[in-house]
Amino acid sequence: MNHLIDITDFSVEELKDLLDSALDIIKNPEKYQEKCKHKKLATLFFEPSTRTRLSFEAAMYELGGNVIGFSDGASSSATKGESIADTAKIVSNYADIIAMRSPKEGAALVASLNSSIPVINAGDGGHCHPTQTLADLLTIYREKGTFDNLTVGLCGDLKYGRTVHSLIAALSRYKGIKLVLISPKELRIPANVLEDIIIPNKMEYIEVENLEENISNLDVLYMTRIQRERFTDMNEYERLKNSYVLDVNKMNKAPSKMIVLHPLPRVNEISVKVDSDPRALYFKQALNGKYIRMALILKLLSEKDKVTKFSFENNKLLYNKYKCNNPKCICQTEQELEQISKIVDEKNNVVRCIYCEQRTN
Repeated sequence: MNHLIDITDFSVEELKDLLDSALDIIKNPEKYQEKCKHKKLATLFFEPSTRTRLSFEAAMYELGGNVIGFSDGASSSATKGESIADTAKIVSNYADIIAMRSPKEGAALVASLNSSIPVINAGDGGHCHPTQTLADLLTIYREKGTFDNLTVGLCGDLKYGRTVHSLIAALSRYKGIKLVLISPKELRIPANVLEDIIIPNKMEYIEVENLEENISNLDVLYMTRIQRERFTDMNEYERLKNSYVLDVNKMNKAPSKMIVLHPLPRVNEISVKVDSDPRALYFKQALNGKYIRMALILKLLSEKDKVTKFSFENNKLLYNKYKCNNPKCICQTEQELEQISKIVDEKNNVVRCIYCEQRTN
């Protein structure tokens, strides 16, 4: 069956079909009111969430389906030591599709390998967040009508920002994309995103630290918060948390057709005075998240009996040769999980963990 673990699990053609499906849902909502009648979505949220979880639940209810699950890992059997693999096997008996969020990078992948129903990655640590990217893409598509030849500024926490990593991966397959990567040196884009996505796809990019000096060149500005929960050093978080604030003065220097996106929640990186600017689309972006998740649920359920699209066929695999040292990787806690690495660049000897994509050699 199909799962959505990483945004690149879908081809460009499949993404276009998904976007078109979401646009039809927006235009003809009554047509979809019973599409998931007698179907159940299991929301397995081991990490706090408001927008993503409620968006999934609203999507399923508006399709006529039902929702089971939990919104806090403390209320699940994980507190008793149950593995992600076992949870996926058990929940597969009770639901038709799973949406899962976990602080462990690679958790959704492990769930998909052990589930008999489709699994949607609703965010795995600082790794990736493909359904947020789908909401981002739908918003850009509705406003710009294309993904080609856009200059996209990504600002804030680019190191731990899983939404940023997924959006870059999605945009890497379109023509003429230019990236302006705006962050403190400590929160620059991770090496694996540069080495595995940006550079191989020959994406034009610059790394800068000043938002105000670069805002006048952007078609899209993607703001992110500095994520307290991703830091192990709270002193570093306190030093960096107010690095960027988008205010009215900065917006006055931005192009008239630039759009501002944000995966939310916002802390203080966008002034509330910006909300009334017609270019500020982050709340519309959240609404688009519901529509695209409706389209995604329909797609995965309709293809439930197909062979999974997830595979390692483009990579050479090494079993238990290297150890992943990422403390946030699912391999650090999952029971008897094989350490599998993939050779992503044989010439330069780049080997990465299949679960979290950190280097293992």
